[in-house]
Amino acid sequence: MNEAHLHLLVNHFPIIGTIFGLGILITGMLLKNNSVKNTAYILFIVAAVFSAFSMGTGEGAEELVEDLPNIGKQIIHEHEEIAEKFAIIMYATGLLGLLSLYTSIKNHKLAKTISFITLILALFAAFFAKSVGTTGGEIRHTEIRANSGAIPNKNAIDIQNEKDED
Repeated sequence: MNEAHLHLLVNHFPIIGTIFGLGILITGMLLKNNSVKNTAYILFIVAAVFSAFSMGTGEGAEELVEDLPNIGKQIIHEHEEIAEKFAIIMYATGLLGLLSLYTSIKNHKLAKTISFITLILALFAAFFAKSVGTTGGEIRHTEIRANSGAIPNKNAIDIQNEKDED
C-alpha cells in the first residue's frame, strides 16, 4: 500500500464525518437530546483526527500522481490549498467538539452556547468539506472538472486517430 492508497483510505472520513455530524447535531438540537448531540461531537473529534491523517498522506499521494497525464500540478495545488484550510477548520471543530462534549457531560451552564458555536463552525466545515472533496475528485475524475471539455484525454485522441486510419 502506497501513500496514494492511504490518502484515499482516510480522506473521505473528514468529509462524510463532518456532514453526518452536522446533521446529527442539528437533530440533537431540535430534539434537545444531549445523547444525540454528544454523538455529533464525537464524530467531529474523529473527523478532525482523520483530517490530520489525510493531511499527513496528501504530500506522498501528490508525488505519485502529479506527473500523470491530465493531472497537472495546478489542480493538485488548488486541492492542497483548500485542504489546508479545511484541516484547520476541522482541527478547530474537533477541539470545539471536545469542549462541547465535556460541557454537555458536566451539564455546564455554557453547554448550550458552546453547542451553538460548534454548529456554526460545523457549517463552515461542511462548506469546505464540499470544496475539498470536489477539488480532490477533479484530480482523477476529469469528467467533473468545470472545463472537462477543454482537456482532451490523450488515450481517447489516440483511439480516435487509430479509427481514422482504418
